Amino acid sequence: MAKKDTTSSNTETKKEAAEVKTSDSSFGVADFLKGTQEELGKVVWPSRQQLISESAAVILMVSLSATLIYLIDKLFSFASRQVF
Repeated sequence: MAKKDTTSSNTETKKEAAEVKTSDSSFGVADFLKGTQEELGKVVWPSRQQLISESAAVILMVSLSATLIYLIDKLFSFASRQVF
């Protein structure tokens, strides 16, 4: 099998990355805000009903998880008191 020359490809990749970094140095606050506004325009916001139902699902799952962790903790606490 032939051995690949990775040093030349790594050097070229580093040069390309350096060129990208230097060309983006003129990026200003106005450009950032304009880009942010464009991206926020692409966001699909949930409806009120969807927001409420998904929030309720998250609150329910967090409550169930916390209760399960609490009960398991109490079980292990009881078991350790019985052993020690």
